[in-house]
Amino acid sequence: MTAPISLSPGGSLYDRIGPAALEALVTEFYRHVAADPELAPLFPTDLTLTAEKQRAFLSGFMGGPPLYHQRFGNPMLRARHLPHAITPRRARAWLACMEAALRATPAIAPAEAQELYGALSRVAVHMVNTPDAEEEAAVAGAEPHRRT
Repeated sequence: MTAPISLSPGGSLYDRIGPAALEALVTEFYRHVAADPELAPLFPTDLTLTAEKQRAFLSGFMGGPPLYHQRFGNPMLRARHLPHAITPRRARAWLACMEAALRATPAIAPAEAQELYGALSRVAVHMVNTPDAEEEAAVAGAEPHRRT
């Protein structure tokens, strides 16, 4: 799941945003993640390596240098996230942190922010591997549907 974002007359999304704005975005994003009660428990206290991996992944994802591939190999996002309970609620929390970070990064123009958010929304949905507890309880407590 790399570089799903198409080229435009201004180049790749990475070209349009640039490495400095990407750095600022990732820093701001993890500031939000660290403060989020749904997400913080999933991450290490020291987010340095996590942020470095995110920057590297986003670089290639946005059509820039394949830094993640070069340093860590194939991202295999879903497989790498399987050990963690990624619920729909956590996916929404992750996206909310990204949306807040995009708004707080003025170097990223609104059109590019919207494009990146849309692409990451698809990734967040793809990462979900566990139902929310309420969903699971509702399904477990529901009576089977019977044809009449």
